[in-house]
Amino acid sequence: MGSAAQEARGALAGRVAVVTGGGRGIGHAIATTLAQQGADVALLDLLPDVAAVADQLGESTGRRCTGVLADVTDADAIAAAFDTVADRLGEPDALVNAAGIANNTPAHETDPAVFRRVIDINLTGTYLVCRELGRRLVAAGRPGSIVNISSMSGHIVNLPQPQAAYNASKAGVAMLTKSLAIEWAPHGIRVNSVAPGYVVTDMTRQVIEAQPERSAQWLRRTPIGRLGTPDDIAPAVAFLLSDAAAFVLGHDLVIDGGYTIV
Repeated sequence: MGSAAQEARGALAGRVAVVTGGGRGIGHAIATTLAQQGADVALLDLLPDVAAVADQLGESTGRRCTGVLADVTDADAIAAAFDTVADRLGEPDALVNAAGIANNTPAHETDPAVFRRVIDINLTGTYLVCRELGRRLVAAGRPGSIVNISSMSGHIVNLPQPQAAYNASKAGVAMLTKSLAIEWAPHGIRVNSVAPGYVVTDMTRQVIEAQPERSAQWLRRTPIGRLGTPDDIAPAVAFLLSDAAAFVLGHDLVIDGGYTIV
């Protein structure tokens, strides 16, 4: 193995990372990459099999991994989850907020409760989990790093699907990231975000299979000529968490195959 590959594999050695939405999709790919690069990883998710998923991740990577059931919209549940992570793995110093949902109902037909739910999970949930790690790190005088998963939908209005709530929530995540980055930089806590384009996950695969004309339009508008995979996103997240990105602060890294530039 070359020196660069060796360095990459140990880039997060000694870190304890929390990944929300880590039970599947982009979150799970990120958790896998973090473990491969030396971090011990806690998966926070509402999926009932999150503990088993974490056990499998630990077996495959040789790292300590644990799964914790937690609702990112519940501040008390988040605090309890972080206590559990601290007991099992040690106090976390890295965080990835990948939990999120989407809704494709036209804005004039969207139930306000549905709109609030998207905002609550995607934006408020991101804030609450960031807040929990931030308060722990500040109180302990420890540095740390956070990467939030925003979206290219925080920069552009996607076509053809209507998704006003999702777009608004992800634009909010990008600005929340910048705001926290400025507040917490004096404490040695770096906050950045990654904005994926169209990525094939279990959730988007359902759309691809049910509405092939929609996914065909996504593909036509993506200059690189393919949709993304979770493995296209995970290495960038690991980089932003690592010391290699020590001078990167408040950045929203768009990874979309060129979708937003044409």
